[in-house]
Amino acid sequence: MQTPNKNCHDKLIFALDLGEDIGEAIRWVDLLKDHVGMFKVGKEAFTRFGIPIVSSILERGGDVFLDLKFHDIPNTVAKAAEAAVKLGISMFNIHALGGREMMERAVDSVNNTARVMSIDPPVLLAVTVLTSLDDSDLEGIGFGCSTRELVLRLAMSAKDAGVSGVVASPQDIIPIRKACGKDFIIVTPGIRLDNNVTGDDQKRVLTPRDAISMGADYIVVGRPIRLADDPAVAADRISEEISKGLA
Repeated sequence: MQTPNKNCHDKLIFALDLGEDIGEAIRWVDLLKDHVGMFKVGKEAFTRFGIPIVSSILERGGDVFLDLKFHDIPNTVAKAAEAAVKLGISMFNIHALGGREMMERAVDSVNNTARVMSIDPPVLLAVTVLTSLDDSDLEGIGFGCSTRELVLRLAMSAKDAGVSGVVASPQDIIPIRKACGKDFIIVTPGIRLDNNVTGDDQKRVLTPRDAISMGADYIVVGRPIRLADDPAVAADRISEEISKGLA
């Protein structure tokens, strides 16, 4: 297999929600830091390991996507956004369902904190609809629209609030790109290779090649790398698929 170029690695985010101790998690960082562009630290890892997991990744030269999906009253989310910037991360997210004011306050907090620290602000993303949900799930919790319709509304609201981009299903990439423009960042979970993944709870998925060719800027991959016989080789295979998608 041809070694993918660095640009393709940069578009691959590895979901680091694993390990019974921080040492195991860091071993994954050491294994994959030259094969992926960023490490996603989500609720599981952050609750288990706390800030040390973030600082350990940064000490090893890795970049961090803090995936905590802040969703609360505007003041609380603004303060959480300030704290996130001070961690030195590259990317983090809030939940678009928190509303326009909450998102605007988060944007202001990120920009103001970064300016005071004389650093580039991290990428702020808004989560639209989780990839584990489909139309029947939305109907069950009282939404009177499809996932596609809700995703598009939330993405446009996030853009109007000044948010840099969204986390969205690969199946929503094309309408979001059409509605929000080429500079709006789209980060896509729910990425799967041709093989099935044991215990999969994702419902709206796509391959790496298809997601990138449709316009995703980054893809988030966890189990297809984590469960592979050789995770580094699996990551390189995905980067190769990213290269094909870019072509």
